Amino acid sequence: MVASGPAASAGASAAARAFPLAAITGHGTLKLALLLAAVDPGLGGVVIAGGRGTGKSVLARGLHALLPPIDVLDLGPTGGGTVPGQPLPAGLNIDPQCPGDWDEATRRRLTDLGADPTGSDPASLLPTKVIPAPFVQVPLGITEDRLVGSVDVTASLASGQAVFQPGLLAEAHRGVLYVDELNLLDDNITNLLLAAVGSGENRIEREGLSLSHPCRCLLIATFNPEEGAVRDHLLDRFAICLSANQVLDLEQRVEISRAAIEHAETSDRFRAKWQEDSDALATQLLLARQWLPDVQISREQIAYLVNEALRGGVEGHRSELYAVRVARAHAALSGRDRVEADDLQVAVRLVIAPRASQLPPPDPDQPLEPPPPPPPPPQGEQPPEDPEPPENEQEPDEPDDDNEPDDQDDDTPEDQAPPQVPEEFLLDPEAVAIDPDLLLFGAAKAKTGGSGSRAVVFSDSRGRYVKPMLPRGPVKRIAVDATLRAAAPYQKSRREREPHRKVVVEDGDLRAKQLQRKAGALVIFL
Repeated sequence: MVASGPAASAGASAAARAFPLAAITGHGTLKLALLLAAVDPGLGGVVIAGGRGTGKSVLARGLHALLPPIDVLDLGPTGGGTVPGQPLPAGLNIDPQCPGDWDEATRRRLTDLGADPTGSDPASLLPTKVIPAPFVQVPLGITEDRLVGSVDVTASLASGQAVFQPGLLAEAHRGVLYVDELNLLDDNITNLLLAAVGSGENRIEREGLSLSHPCRCLLIATFNPEEGAVRDHLLDRFAICLSANQVLDLEQRVEISRAAIEHAETSDRFRAKWQEDSDALATQLLLARQWLPDVQISREQIAYLVNEALRGGVEGHRSELYAVRVARAHAALSGRDRVEADDLQVAVRLVIAPRASQLPPPDPDQPLEPPPPPPPPPQGEQPPEDPEPPENEQEPDEPDDDNEPDDQDDDTPEDQAPPQVPEEFLLDPEAVAIDPDLLLFGAAKAKTGGSGSRAVVFSDSRGRYVKPMLPRGPVKRIAVDATLRAAAPYQKSRREREPHRKVVVEDGDLRAKQLQRKAGALVIFL
């Protein structure tokens, strides 16, 4: 089946206009991190910090172009029919392979279409269609209603009951949810977004609605540290935090400029030039998603990751949980069904090393510093000479070649199994820098003075409209949108009592505006 509808055509055209991920110069660590997050969308998301013009959004859209299309339930033009009194499904992009995610409205619609509402009968053909994986960008001025969903006033007036209108979290299900300028997004919006994506479910309890829908999407966020820092506890909610700043030579910068000009002038020819590499990455990504459930990781390997987190002084348990999923995703991307030492090292570099807050303690078997030289001998005395070994005693440094086994040369590297755990820890007090991208990210965060934001004050008189709220006393500023949504489901019965009025709003429908403004700072100079 082919994709159809305006959403499918919009998604296909956006993917076609994207800059190919294989054509991006540099950013090897970032491209690997994005591919791993695409293999396991529930991994925890990727946040990219970088300056102006470092290609943060180009990387996100380039990854989206590689995602395979998704198979969704086809429940009609409106997603749930137009039968009066029949509720609409709460979620979008419903997976036909996951009957546990179907709500009661979806099952009722499948029954009307003659399909099995439980999904247990393989002979029952479900109405499905194929659409491109969605790519939803969260704008900076988004409200809570648009993000999590709200009451559809028009549909509620027509049906006489509260009808749910899905938000961006429902639209991004099984696709990419992209947040640009994460540090400038409202704190309440950020908390709601991370809570829904982290749990994989968006619960709505507002304005007479009590429902939920799945929200399992790949979360990609970007921000510029020069425009403001991101709170540390928000960064900890992402599995991978890297920097897009990279040091390039003259030839690389020239190649980037030529590629950008060629893509802008002849985009079709440019994409055709990189089509083979893009198809190879897309195929590798599709196969890795199929292999991921079969990838095994041993208890010893998990203990290695936990030990690395302890050596780095990482707080909480998210680091090792994310590291385990990154190691399994890297093994699946490499075409293996078992985690090996290379996969563990990648997980440490991408997840644990950026969270390290201290150097690990030194090895107790190794001296902290070389022993001091012996004191000089008194005047007139010669320093003691080292005793010479007896003539009949062999030097210990010279092994006897005659006692070596004859079959030593038969152990070739091909016969030896790859190590399951790295031979040494990556977080070593005397180790060199693991990855420049990680150090750049840490330096950028330290340059801004750490995380934190200016305090805010909630008011009902002045400030920016954040969300509606139930009034506590007289209403100073009415939230007209929320008030109409609260009154919409009861208009039919109210018009019967008062037919001369088109819209009847009662005191219980009133909603007040909650306003937010930055807190002032008083500076006293003595």
